[in-house]
Amino acid sequence: MENFEQRWTKVEELMLERFGKLPDMESILFLIGVNEFGNLPRRKFSKEQKQDLMHVAVCSLLSRRGYFEYTGRDEEGWPHYEPVQSVETTGMAAQEQILKECVIEYFEL
Repeated sequence: MENFEQRWTKVEELMLERFGKLPDMESILFLIGVNEFGNLPRRKFSKEQKQDLMHVAVCSLLSRRGYFEYTGRDEEGWPHYEPVQSVETTGMAAQEQILKECVIEYFEL
């Protein structure tokens, strides 16, 4: 099995190939959020909508680990999640590590 760094590098290479530059974690979360929302018309998003899309991505990613549960979509089509258990990490580095692991799994599917 490849180690974490090799698998993360593959995700970065995929992003670089697809978008021509290496996005930061916020950009990756935004892309996942747009993908999870699905069928969004091409448009400019407000800052709040971008934050909402990143939140959708985080919930979707962490739902794969049992931290959130998908509860359905609202009348505007936004996916909603309920927390099931808290993420037991200390510090930003540990939180980013969990998100990176989930991003790797997301793109490996």
